Amino acid sequence: MSSVRKLPVTIMRGGTSKGVYILEKDLPADKSEWDALLLRLMGSPDPKQIDGLGGSYSVTSKVAIIKKSEREDADVDYTFAQVSVDKPLVSYKGNCGNISSGVGPFAIEQGLVEPLEGETPVRIYNTNTDKIIIADVKTHNGEVVYDGDFRIAGVPGTASPVRLKFVNPAGTLGKGLLPTGNVTDELDVPGYGKVTVSIVDAANPLVFVKAADLGLTGKELPHELNSANLELLEKVRGLAAVKIGLLEDYTRAAWETPGIPKMTFVAEADAYTSADGAAHSKEDIDLLSRMMSMQKPHPSYAMTGAMCTAAAAVIPGTIVNQVLSPDTDTQFIRIGHPGGILECGVDYKENGTVPVIEDTFGFRTANCLMTGTAMIR
Repeated sequence: MSSVRKLPVTIMRGGTSKGVYILEKDLPADKSEWDALLLRLMGSPDPKQIDGLGGSYSVTSKVAIIKKSEREDADVDYTFAQVSVDKPLVSYKGNCGNISSGVGPFAIEQGLVEPLEGETPVRIYNTNTDKIIIADVKTHNGEVVYDGDFRIAGVPGTASPVRLKFVNPAGTLGKGLLPTGNVTDELDVPGYGKVTVSIVDAANPLVFVKAADLGLTGKELPHELNSANLELLEKVRGLAAVKIGLLEDYTRAAWETPGIPKMTFVAEADAYTSADGAAHSKEDIDLLSRMMSMQKPHPSYAMTGAMCTAAAAVIPGTIVNQVLSPDTDTQFIRIGHPGGILECGVDYKENGTVPVIEDTFGFRTANCLMTGTAMIR
């Protein structure tokens, strides 16, 4: 008879993602055992994740591991794990901003942070990126307030806003805001030709390319990207990963560094229709952008992706800066993505040709869906 491990878990929606939140003390002390346990927990590898808690998409196959922090500048430590749906692979490279929006509420629910009346700031140390995130969580009578009238694209209904501020977000790889030292780089893509990209690292490293340079418009919905498009996008991402020293063979990127850099293609603001059928005018947005997540089209937009996009917007000459509407308010950058519009901002100081990014920020919502016990066999 096989033994069963009973694992206390909480399932939360964080932004436009959904994940399993776990206290680190409930996981094996030997971290080498984590991968096998998390794969079993989520039901991977299996496209349906039918025998686990995963939801068959990369945005619903995520895990947040939390513990009380020993750092003076943080209340909790948070480790993000991206569990592949169809591969026996768990990646701890990079962070998920959407899942980050659930960390504050979870920490308060678990008694790791004492709630204040009205709003409780939770200082989160993300171990993946070695960065601090401050989450402002609405609280009342000692409890997290989930209900509210704030709406984010890609999530039905409304909820209470969670403000996320990524403090000094540049250089998660230890190579600065521009890991190659260049505002733009040229990649020689086998079977396609030369493509100009910007590789920017703030909150997470992203590689940006103009949609037109890949034969795209920037208005594409996830189902409109065919296998040839996806193959080309992954080639560009893999070559960018080689460029910043994450691996040597770009064809191995999906296995060795599947989550970073995140592939993003952008275009100038224009009217488009989002996945819910809503029409958005050119005046509603400051740029069009589409992201990939674990080699598949992201149905909306990653929060860390938005943070990096905001940082790239204020660096003269980057691909994002080139397509950005000239009258954009950098405290309120509006990104048109497949799920709708995401607003974000950036605080920075001029510093010669490359600014110093003090922080990036945006608003998400979160919801506690269930708490219980997962049976790991």
